[in-house]
Amino acid sequence: MTQGSAQSVDTLVPSAAQFHPGVRFDPVAATNAYLAMLPPQLRVKSDAYFEGGYWITLWGFLISSGIFLILLRTGMSRRLRDRAERTTRFRPLQTFVYWVLFSIVLYVMSYPWTFYVGYIREHQYGLANQGFTSWMGDEMKGLLVMLILGGILIVALYGVARRLPRTWHIWGAVVGILFVIFAAVIAPVYIAPLFNKFTPLTDARVRDPILSMARANGIPANNVYVSDASKQSKRISANVSGLFGTTRITLNDNLLNRSTLPEIEAVMGHEMGHYVLHHGYKGIMFFTIVIVLAFAFLKRAFAWAQARWKTSWGIRDIGDTAGLPLISLILGVFFFVASPFLNTSTRTIEGEADIFGLNASRQPDGFAQAAVQLSEYRKLNPGPIEEWMFYDHPSGRARIFNAMRWKAEHEADYTSSQILK
Repeated sequence: MTQGSAQSVDTLVPSAAQFHPGVRFDPVAATNAYLAMLPPQLRVKSDAYFEGGYWITLWGFLISSGIFLILLRTGMSRRLRDRAERTTRFRPLQTFVYWVLFSIVLYVMSYPWTFYVGYIREHQYGLANQGFTSWMGDEMKGLLVMLILGGILIVALYGVARRLPRTWHIWGAVVGILFVIFAAVIAPVYIAPLFNKFTPLTDARVRDPILSMARANGIPANNVYVSDASKQSKRISANVSGLFGTTRITLNDNLLNRSTLPEIEAVMGHEMGHYVLHHGYKGIMFFTIVIVLAFAFLKRAFAWAQARWKTSWGIRDIGDTAGLPLISLILGVFFFVASPFLNTSTRTIEGEADIFGLNASRQPDGFAQAAVQLSEYRKLNPGPIEEWMFYDHPSGRARIFNAMRWKAEHEADYTSSQILK
């Protein structure tokens, strides 16, 4: 850890968040004191970045929808299908060839937007460390992963659609659910290392408390890994990822180098909460419902659109790959409209992990300080409707208040430890 990460957490606790003899601890006053730790100029910058993300979401949806309509209305998707069919007579291979062509065209057409959002904007707000060449390398890796994994999914889905034309939406949902599980299992072990190096954490002063907390909560991990995320950004992050025996405890080097040990323990306690509370499995169950609803919506919307524009767009049926832009457009509409509800589901489990992390780490001030640090790029104090619509994590204010409320309820533990000292 760096020298800055070795400082005592107590030196960073504002007076209103400390216990004083004869004074009742006030969680609201303590929360406000922590909120004031973020300098005004940084809060303005953070608010601007996060609020700009609302427009990024809207414009991203509109741009992708526009591209899909262009591919349909100009006949480009139909020509890509015809080229794939001329390449081979084997239907699954035709589907894969179309997918590769479609993905490359889509990437090229959306590249100016991708470059602005992923590179220019991140550098404008001082959140990125990555030069263009390195960033572009990651983009190409991501495209390759999408071509391979996406190709497997698309071939399977179109195989279902062609063989089961009446019930394709049911079996397609099953395929989608199985693919989500497959991706969750392989991502930590096989995909994440394509973008970052993962090395064992050797600093016992940091590693041992994390592993102790893991053992105390029944997490089967014998090591902690560090990812070199600082080569890409300045964001702090950690996770306990994997399913079915692929569990891995990871923190990035930004968290390691920028945070105190209590902050690290608080963050890792939160991440362990996801594992112990089975959020991975619950997430799969929730998205099973979402995927089923999405395919039901897709079935009706595709049939309506095909009946209206079949001749001009040249889409034969649901098993025709030329209809993939239409499918993408319909699913894009579904998930865009559903985003507040999806955010609420994610925010709920994140809140549960927050409470677990506080109980596991017993570091409320470390948790509050980590929340302040995260607020370098997350709006600290949104309105209730704003938080419901756009936040997939509890707001910084909510997280700090929960930590200070936890601290207030454990005042006896703190005062008794001070007496023992």
